Amino acid sequence: MTAANAKAPARHRAARPRSAPRRLATKVTFTGAVLALPVVAAGTATALEGDSTYTVEAGDTLSAIAEEQGVEGGWRQLYEDNKSVIGDDPNLLQVGDELQLASDRAVLPVEDGTKTAGFEASGEQWSNGHTGQDFAVPVGTTVKAALEGTVVSAGWDDSFGYEIVVKHADGEYTHYAHLSQIDVSDGESVGTGDRLGASGATGNVTGPHLHFEVRTTPEYGSAVDPADWLRGHGVQI
Repeated sequence: MTAANAKAPARHRAARPRSAPRRLATKVTFTGAVLALPVVAAGTATALEGDSTYTVEAGDTLSAIAEEQGVEGGWRQLYEDNKSVIGDDPNLLQVGDELQLASDRAVLPVEDGTKTAGFEASGEQWSNGHTGQDFAVPVGTTVKAALEGTVVSAGWDDSFGYEIVVKHADGEYTHYAHLSQIDVSDGESVGTGDRLGASGATGNVTGPHLHFEVRTTPEYGSAVDPADWLRGHGVQI
């Protein structure tokens, strides 16, 4: 590998203010050759607005990238999301590495819930298989939007009881059912983790729980595995 094409490491250093002047610093490549590279404040030019990735430049640190790009969870979350790229040392970034910003990270719709019936579970209650993931929680538990989006319906269904459907930027929908309370209205914008209502035991149920479903349309019959969807948005269940 020549000095011209060697991959130079981005050393861990304190973040400079955005107004810091552009200057030159020496960096040592893997071949030992010294290069003069421009050092820029983290994030000044490599993350396009609305982009979900960031390309590491000389002088970048995880903390500076996380702060400037508004990564929820800070540098620790950024590291966890990109550990396979960064390696075991979060202090040593490599120039040119592409990091996932995970700006569309989801959350679980309820806290401290116990998973019960899963997707496509069979039983007398479901003639065509279970269409979501159930979480056993006490009546009145806060139900949160798993991801930011727009409420497309909030009301009553004979089987699902009080229910809410939210549309997301990825084109899919999340469905929250058997609620005891609805706190949002049709057309309302909600952020990730915002309260939608409270869990309950309305509709066709055998006990209090939240039925969480992911759909490709707002209608019943288009469900996909919610565990896969959550994993795709950075949440393990």
